[in-house]
Amino acid sequence: MAEPIARDVEGTAVEGLTGLIDAGTVVERLSTGAIWSEGPVWLPELRAVRWSDIWNNRILQYHADDGRTIVYSDAAEFTNGRTLDRQGRVVQCSHGRRRVERDHDGEVTPIVEQWNGLPFNSPNDVIVARDGSLWFTDPAYGITIPEEGHPGEREYRDQYVFRHDESTGETRPVIMDVEAPNGLAFSPDEKIIYVADSSGAGTGIHPGVGNAHIRAYDLVDDRCKNGRTVIAIDDKVPDGLRVDTAGNLWTSTGYGVGVYDPAGRQLGAIRLPETAANLCFGGADGTDLYITATTSLYRIATRARDAAV
Repeated sequence: MAEPIARDVEGTAVEGLTGLIDAGTVVERLSTGAIWSEGPVWLPELRAVRWSDIWNNRILQYHADDGRTIVYSDAAEFTNGRTLDRQGRVVQCSHGRRRVERDHDGEVTPIVEQWNGLPFNSPNDVIVARDGSLWFTDPAYGITIPEEGHPGEREYRDQYVFRHDESTGETRPVIMDVEAPNGLAFSPDEKIIYVADSSGAGTGIHPGVGNAHIRAYDLVDDRCKNGRTVIAIDDKVPDGLRVDTAGNLWTSTGYGVGVYDPAGRQLGAIRLPETAANLCFGGADGTDLYITATTSLYRIATRARDAAV
């Protein structure tokens, strides 16, 4: 069991973000003891956050009502990003099984495992559109970094963003020009999709520096058009993404979390003593921001809510 930690963590700070985070709000460290924390999702029915400790090949779960952190699974096959589908079930990416899968009350079943007869690299992050389709990134970290999966080959020789329609079984690449696609998020009206390009990443826990950015694409009839870079990251790389109801982008970075308006102008930052990997909104009213950062799970109260909810 990971150890609960008190609030007011040394090395944390909030810069800017007026109107999004109240002055004097502190960052809490809720749990620690992981190696590389990733893929958080808020579970409303349990009032809990589930996330991955990838290098330890386990899934952890923090319960907000009593502050407990439990080991949800200790044989997780290197799961990474996760979200909820339209029925409230957990959809997650498995590096180890090289697939997108569903965890419903502890029963894990595959959703999609291949494209054109070839296995994926290592699905990394996933989002669900309002029409129920699944959009996921497929970089190669799970087959190139031993601690994040199992050694393997890029069977289709690239790294794409895919869309999968469960009703028809159709799977197709929708973005093919991002070197290392990672985090994903839709704009509030689902007319834009944002993709974190982590191509500046190194091969260890802490991503490399430079050559990393967030791309935006217009969505036209489920086709991604007019790709452009909207945010450049110069402190390690962007990873997990969230978009709030105002269209602001919240992205994990080397220093913690960067927050940007829809035009790509930085509004401020949440600084942490560890490299952040991913984040999600949750809590009773959806305004608590949970951040997975290297060894720990953090929380800070905001005035924002996830546009996807």
